Amino acid sequence: MKKAALVCVALILFNACKSGDEPCTTQTSNTANIQSNETGQFTLTTCHNDIERTYILYVPNTYSPSIGAPIVFNFHGFGGQASDHMLEADMRSIADTAGFILVYPQGALLDGSPHWNTAEIGPGNKSSIDDLGFFDWMLDEIIAHYTIDEQRVYVCGYSNGSFFSYALACQKSHRIAGVGSVSGAMLDDSLSCSPTHPTAIIHLHGTGDGVVAYNGTGEYPSVDAAIGYWRTQNMTSTSLTGQPVSSNGLTIERFFYGGGTGNVGVVLYKVNGGDHVWFDMSYNGASTSELIWQFLSQYDMNGLR
Repeated sequence: MKKAALVCVALILFNACKSGDEPCTTQTSNTANIQSNETGQFTLTTCHNDIERTYILYVPNTYSPSIGAPIVFNFHGFGGQASDHMLEADMRSIADTAGFILVYPQGALLDGSPHWNTAEIGPGNKSSIDDLGFFDWMLDEIIAHYTIDEQRVYVCGYSNGSFFSYALACQKSHRIAGVGSVSGAMLDDSLSCSPTHPTAIIHLHGTGDGVVAYNGTGEYPSVDAAIGYWRTQNMTSTSLTGQPVSSNGLTIERFFYGGGTGNVGVVLYKVNGGDHVWFDMSYNGASTSELIWQFLSQYDMNGLR
């Protein structure tokens, strides 16, 4: 298993002090230098809300401007770097085959560490970074240069990046078709989460996670609570428990809930004894990254495609 990384939980997200990167010294952006429909890997920098922001954009050679491409955003954990996360949670070879555009954004600083702010700016939130707005900005900028299937915008992440992915499903629902969560939690509750359509959810979590506990804490809810919320929200009507699978000395259980509105599904991979990691595992021949894409790619904003 890969080495565990720190996570930005509610205590840090809502009670930490000073946050932010150094203000931008210029309003110029190298995103203006992207040639529309150009393929390859690019590290792009812009000035968003007077803070310099960066993201890695990967456009496979199979991309065609005549066909709307799906897009996947993959968010690193608290204290992480987009470039490192891209190597640990590498989806580029999958993008090459499946033809989707891939984005690894870089979090801004919170008290010296990169993070994702899961809430809007306001009282009680000591992070001054507008990451919800930054997501909108990135997606709009990419849409301006590439042909994107806006019915197939997917987000996933590890740890704090998973927290943020769930936040996007709740607060930017009109743009998100599905979510992949690895070793994370859903901070929004039924009052603050307002999805506008059925949303595909895949969650992978270890029962031995010592950072984001599987059963939750007073700071964030359990994995089962998150799955239960989306089962109710999506109005799933069927359930299927797969045969346990062994991988790297761990036993993985799969729980699938289907038949929801638009025939949307929710799936949980429970990694018994698993740590706080982006899992280096295989379930019936598929890696964590492959499981996420195989599941999410079945759905769009209306449910099962």
